[in-house]
Amino acid sequence: MKLGVVGLPNVGKSTLFNAITQAGAMSANYPFCTIEPNVGVVAVPDERLEKLAALYDSKKITPTTIEFVDIAGLVKGASKGEGLGNKFLAHIREVDAIVHVVRCFEDANITHVDGSVDPVRDMETINLELILADLESVGKRLDKAKNMIKTGDKKYAVEAELLQRIYDTLAAERPVRSMTFSEEETEAVKNLFLLTSKPVIYAANISEADLSRPQSELKYVQEVREQAKKEGAGVIVICARIEEELAGLPPEEKALFLQDLGIEQSGLDNLVKECYSLLGLISYLTAGEKETRAWTIEKGTKAPQAAGKIHTDFEKGFIRAEVVDYQNLLECGSFNAAKEKGKVRSEGKDYVMKDGDVVLFRFNV
Repeated sequence: MKLGVVGLPNVGKSTLFNAITQAGAMSANYPFCTIEPNVGVVAVPDERLEKLAALYDSKKITPTTIEFVDIAGLVKGASKGEGLGNKFLAHIREVDAIVHVVRCFEDANITHVDGSVDPVRDMETINLELILADLESVGKRLDKAKNMIKTGDKKYAVEAELLQRIYDTLAAERPVRSMTFSEEETEAVKNLFLLTSKPVIYAANISEADLSRPQSELKYVQEVREQAKKEGAGVIVICARIEEELAGLPPEEKALFLQDLGIEQSGLDNLVKECYSLLGLISYLTAGEKETRAWTIEKGTKAPQAAGKIHTDFEKGFIRAEVVDYQNLLECGSFNAAKEKGKVRSEGKDYVMKDGDVVLFRFNV
């Protein structure tokens, strides 16, 4: 899974990126300090792995990972190539979802590209640039499809009708993700690689002082939530500066720091959960003496395709999956004990995987 971290200059985007990946992207108080996208891979926190590894006495723990791409700041006119617009738009097409960092803090020492803090205006600035870029792309495809209708091939009429609907939505300054499509249309839209069809999570970046206050009292955060609700987008509240401090701490100190702050989970934990929810992802687990590992799949994935995540041979030669729920396995104390108590199920090719399934795949190639 690849997430693009975007936002206007000086909203805390690169600070957040530094925090969640510890990749050291340069952070500076001027626009475009991030010119080429910085890429960092971060492990997905999953407390189940530690417990499972202890049960199996595993030599190695391998969590699933997320790739974060820190993309250069955006300004008005990016769709026409202003600032680093063209590079921004090219890089953002490659990601699965967008983490849009929005400034929700006042700080006289950090300049704002538009002179004042206004999260809704900032959200609209970036969204409009993405809409304009998509509008140009769809407009060209629509003209081509209309010309091809003359050939008499009905598929071009169908394509033109879909493109016209998308074009009209974009012209009304609404993102493609706000539209509903049939299953067939969804596949066609995927192939258009539109910027505004990607799921979005807004990261409301607050000050350290606001961290201890109830979110209902934070005016800017509430504005972000209201705007996101209109778009059907997700929201997390983070303090990028605190996340940066947390990133450099060992697990024990990190837990104490969070406790002192009165926070249950770090911003990264919340971001990962929101990403999984937004993209419809779950994790299944495999465990043994050599390794305990988490594997990310889409909700609705069947057992053979899940097995294929490990190796294509597992999918080709799939016989069955021996499945036990993670919690049941822990309670029983071992896979064999779970089997004796009837908690291990033998599932076939039509079994739909569930989050927290601990699986042993049987295959023959």
